[in-house]
Amino acid sequence: MKTALLLALFFASPSFLPADALSVSSSDDAEWLKKRGTLLFHDAFEREETGNGLKDLGNGWESATADRVPQKKQADLDEGILKVSSAPEAKHAAHIHHDAGFEDGGVRIRFKLPGLSDQEDLTVGFVDRECKGVHAGHLCYAIIRGRPGSITLTDRKTGVMDLTNRSRAQEAMAKTGKIPPDLAELYKTKEASFSWSADHEWHELVLVTEGNEMRATLDGKRLGSHRSEGFAHPVKRWLGMLMGTTAWIDDVEIWKVK
Repeated sequence: MKTALLLALFFASPSFLPADALSVSSSDDAEWLKKRGTLLFHDAFEREETGNGLKDLGNGWESATADRVPQKKQADLDEGILKVSSAPEAKHAAHIHHDAGFEDGGVRIRFKLPGLSDQEDLTVGFVDRECKGVHAGHLCYAIIRGRPGSITLTDRKTGVMDLTNRSRAQEAMAKTGKIPPDLAELYKTKEASFSWSADHEWHELVLVTEGNEMRATLDGKRLGSHRSEGFAHPVKRWLGMLMGTTAWIDDVEIWKVK
């Protein structure tokens, strides 16, 4: 009975399981990164930005949406904290990225949803702009939502950002307002969601890919994992962070295991 219930929940839309139903304890991906990996990059943001331009955050970061609203400060380095507030007039979530470069590995990031705006969220994941057939190189992400408290692991490469899938979905939406049923079923298999007790405090996320698996650990406790072929993409060239409204970042590490 319990197995049937979990399967029913998984294939519902959106895919969602309570953390206690699928959490995997006793696995420490922070230690996995340290013992088996190489630290590629670290930033504690102990500096000031030099302006609102593409590279003005310094230390190799690029603000991909800066040119949309050059007069508007979307990213502010303040006492060692990267404070991001997405500008509605940009018509795109604030998007900040940095070179990465691994197949297996991941990121450690301290974040806070400060409660300064409604519907705060933070998307953390990996991009390969050289990957053909995928819109803007979007590979895979963890989407952290504050209301309701959920974290979704999603394979965008073989799901919604695959150019063939995306084109079919857009054409169908324009004609009927609905995604084709077969695509809707495919998309369900490309993500899994887990609950977390969202608040306005600091938290540490460890997000890793190993083969076709993506795993998320929050504050030292395994939150959940998901398997999909897009997670095994051979080169995660960029770490990407998107903020729909407001989010703060205090510390970032990028690790390569393979």
